[in-house]
Order: sequence, then structure tokens, then C-alpha cells
Amino acid sequence: MKLSVNDQLIETRNQLLNEINSLTIEDLNRKLDDSTWSVSQICHHLFLTERVFTQSVVYGLKQGHPRKADPKTIHLAADRTQKANAPDMVVPGDVPLSFDQIVELLDESRAILFEVLDRIEDKSLLSERSVKHPLFGHLPLNQWIDLVYLHEQRHIEQIKEIKAQLK
Repeated sequence: MKLSVNDQLIETRNQLLNEINSLTIEDLNRKLDDSTWSVSQICHHLFLTERVFTQSVVYGLKQGHPRKADPKTIHLAADRTQKANAPDMVVPGDVPLSFDQIVELLDESRAILFEVLDRIEDKSLLSERSVKHPLFGHLPLNQWIDLVYLHEQRHIEQIKEIKAQLK
């Protein structure tokens, strides 16, 4: 049975929190080297990205001249073998975060996303309108929402890799 988008978002977030809830504050904030992010930075990046994706959906819904776009192959976003650099606006800071602070940030961005989704009366608009994505080009709004959990799944795998090296 295929899960709804809301269920996918909830399930993926639960997986993320299960991966990080046993880490000490030191492990959450430990960088394996200067070129990688810590687990807390990855989570901060997920918060920033979810906010930007939500803002993109809102922008797409408010456009006076909507543009329809063909669906893209976005499942590649979860593929860790496909490398991508984060745009500056979603690069995390260097401030150490506790588990509780991470949860607070992630809860905030998710609540805003769900609030936006709940306010959409005509859900067909999500497939009929698009906004330009830096990697995929013009992307239907429903795929921006799918990208939230696909992107999170990608980083869950990254966190698992980091945890394996922390042992």
C-alpha cells in the first residue's frame, strides 16, 4: 500500500529522530573532518531546506501566471551516490545544537509545512503549478512536497554513515 504524502513525511521524520535520539551532544556536533557536516548541521540543513521548500510552494500557489511543468525524476534526490552541493541559503551554521533544539527546529518547519498544506482547498493546483528548483528546473508543487521527505531520507542515510564512523 502506498503511503500518503503526509504519512511519508511523518514516517521519514520519525526515522530521522530515531537515528539521532541516542547520540550524545558531543556526537551530534562532531564533524568527521573539515569538509563534512555534523549530524546537528545536517538536521539544521533539513530545517532550512524544509522552510525554503514550503516557501516555494506558497510562492507557486500565489503566482498570477502559473506555469505547469512535467513531473521530474525526483527520487534521485534520495540517492547518496548522486552528489549535490547545497545552495548557500540552506547551508547550516556552525552553532552546536542539542537533540531538543534540533527537534524544536524540525517541529517548527514541519508545522508550517502542514499548515500550508491544510490551507490548500484545491489540491489539483499542486500538480498544475510549478516553481523553478535549482537542481530539477521547473518542478510541480506536489513534487516540492515529495522532495521534503526524499531529501530527508537522503540525509538519514548520511547520518547512518556518520554514526558508523563515530563508533
